Amino acid sequence: MIKINLVREGRAVRGTGAVTGMAAAAAGPTNLSNVCLAGGLILGVVVAGGWWFIENRKLADRKEAVAREQVEAKQLDQIIKEVAEYQTQKESLQKRIDLINQLKQNQKGPVRLMDRISQDLPDLVWLDKMTVSGGLVTIDGRGLNPNAIANFVESIKNDPMFEEPDLGNVTQLSAVPLVYGYTMNFHFSYVPKGDAGAGGTAATGTATGTAPASGTAAVPPATSTVTKQ
Repeated sequence: MIKINLVREGRAVRGTGAVTGMAAAAAGPTNLSNVCLAGGLILGVVVAGGWWFIENRKLADRKEAVAREQVEAKQLDQIIKEVAEYQTQKESLQKRIDLINQLKQNQKGPVRLMDRISQDLPDLVWLDKMTVSGGLVTIDGRGLNPNAIANFVESIKNDPMFEEPDLGNVTQLSAVPLVYGYTMNFHFSYVPKGDAGAGGTAATGTATGTAPASGTAAVPPATSTVTKQ
């Protein structure tokens, strides 16, 4: 007759279940740690990705701002160059205008000078040669008598444009007809003597001319040398 001990087998079975429960209880904390670790890694990756995206966006914005500023700087450089060229052209044009005005003024100077001398020139006196250099006028002329020549000197002396004249020797050139030669020099200014304090410019250069025997001085070019034939 065969006997089976069911009580021992039942205990054995209960003992096996207890071991399995204890293993499961021991494995529970490990799985939770793994889950937390995996969650932390995922969260770190998300945070790092977000930070990288933000910083990359900022960098892109900065690059875009730098590119805009470079374009604006090039445009400003072009405008500055155009303004500088305009200023250079303006200065060049102003210099030309000033030169033209100066030339016109210089052309008027000898004409005005000859006009004043012709007004001061009395009858019986005429000019053979007149030279203007550095504000100094030198006249070589002739007259029919010394009194007429003296009147001419007195007229120059009283003219507000002219300084005190210096009359050279008066010599007799011929007896029939009776003609005397003279030389005279004096300084002049386009500003009358009474207005000298206001400033002015004296003529410079060389201008010469010849007056006819009628007593009216001819008007020469701005620069010329003319002697009586």
